[in-house]
Amino acid sequence: MTSPALVCFGEPMVEFNQTAPGERRWLQGFGGDTSNAAIAAARQGASVGYVCSLGKDTFGDRLIELWQAEGVDCSHVARRTDGHTAVYFVTHDQHGHRFDYLRTRSAASRMGPDDLPRDYLAGARILHLSGISQAISPQARAAGFAAIDIVKAAGGRVSYDTNLRLKLWAIETARQTIHDAVARCDIALPSLEDAEQLTGLSDPDAVADFYLKLGPSIVALKLGKDGALVATPAARERIPGRQVKAVDATGAGDTFGGNFLARLLAGDDPFTAAHWANAAAALKTMGFGAVDPMPTREAVSAFLAEAD
Repeated sequence: MTSPALVCFGEPMVEFNQTAPGERRWLQGFGGDTSNAAIAAARQGASVGYVCSLGKDTFGDRLIELWQAEGVDCSHVARRTDGHTAVYFVTHDQHGHRFDYLRTRSAASRMGPDDLPRDYLAGARILHLSGISQAISPQARAAGFAAIDIVKAAGGRVSYDTNLRLKLWAIETARQTIHDAVARCDIALPSLEDAEQLTGLSDPDAVADFYLKLGPSIVALKLGKDGALVATPAARERIPGRQVKAVDATGAGDTFGGNFLARLLAGDDPFTAAHWANAAAALKTMGFGAVDPMPTREAVSAFLAEAD
């Protein structure tokens, strides 16, 4: 079997999103940063696959159904009886959105280097993973580094989203692991909020310089509603934010990442890809949940045409 161009690795999750502060009803959806990115890329027409472990439970079944409906290859998703599929809850207040998780001893956290589908990974043009992919357990941390090594040895590229979650690990461990991973990667997708904690820097250009010095050839620094800063060793460009009526930022950074990688695979340069990804992320914030509001290629194209 030929591998998809983009293979994502990490922990998918089932989401329950509170649609208004104090609301007792919850909107069931899906999440997990690299799964979100995979779906975002697939909606742009990219060839995408996913590698992970799920529990043999109803939530795992629903994720399989989701990927199949979205055109994400899940032929190398393992099902385990010694761990459950992870769940998270999103609540909203005047300060933004908050996450609470039921992921301890999840099936994904039990996946180690020996569980990886080596040939499938080696056939990918780009592997995408994140800080969360490696934060959920020591086994997952080792599996992330092993996956990077497999893809790099085969001549592929690696994309890494810092996605720092300090509920999962100590800042010292996170900093060392993420810096080591980014140093092995080609495409770094940090957020400014993460970078401030990981590097101690707050100026976007200084952050971009820091990550470029680690080794990646492309840094796309996500600035939330303020857009993005894209930097290579030869050039950089500030991508301004798009003004929309945002209601939920959950998954916006993952939408940016998936769209950015899809456009790189389609042949765009990093700056053109970032303009597209920035528009897609803005559109995503106009609906609740990480996945449902992610735009299609046609929706992003129409939005950009109208804006121009």
